[in-house]
Amino acid sequence: MPQEERPDIMSIETGSELKRWYWLKAELVAHCQALDIPYTGSKAEICERLATFMDTGKIVKPKATKRTSKFNWAKEVLHPGTIITDSYRNGPNVRRFFIEHIGPSFRFTISFMQWMKANTGKTLADAVIAWQDLQEAEKAPGFKTKIPAGNQFNQYLRDFFEANPNLSMQEARQCWAQKTQGPAPHRYQTADLLFLQQKS
Repeated sequence: MPQEERPDIMSIETGSELKRWYWLKAELVAHCQALDIPYTGSKAEICERLATFMDTGKIVKPKATKRTSKFNWAKEVLHPGTIITDSYRNGPNVRRFFIEHIGPSFRFTISFMQWMKANTGKTLADAVIAWQDLQEAEKAPGFKTKIPAGNQFNQYLRDFFEANPNLSMQEARQCWAQKTQGPAPHRYQTADLLFLQQKS
């Protein structure tokens, strides 16, 4: 049976239909702009705001996030006793600090960035220990980093390569590109490999 074709976002009238399809954040933002509704926030928040507007006509305003700290993470001199504030941002200044105290193996990971966001009030010395603990945990057999619910692409890649370890990233991307042209769910299925046969 032929795959159902992805509609033009402008033709969609209900929230449930909007959520059946995969959209880039840029597409959702552009549609919000066309409808004159707020377009800030995460991709999931923007999609939910559009869906609510389509179903009810109500415009849900983005939640205001007021920071209490004015600490400038890009310019301040950082030391182990520096308190992690709600204004925390990754950047070259922060990277230099961690490389100095951890070594050249330091890198920002999803789990570490989540730790930093969840631990305002602790110090950078605590962060160094947390990074080392997280790295140690990753060495455990069968360890997998947690993929955020909204990151469908990364989840698809993980599932694709677990099922097809001998296939390439190019082939995974080809399958994903075709998958996103069809309706939900946008999770890997064995039948997705038929997309590769269609390409050959």
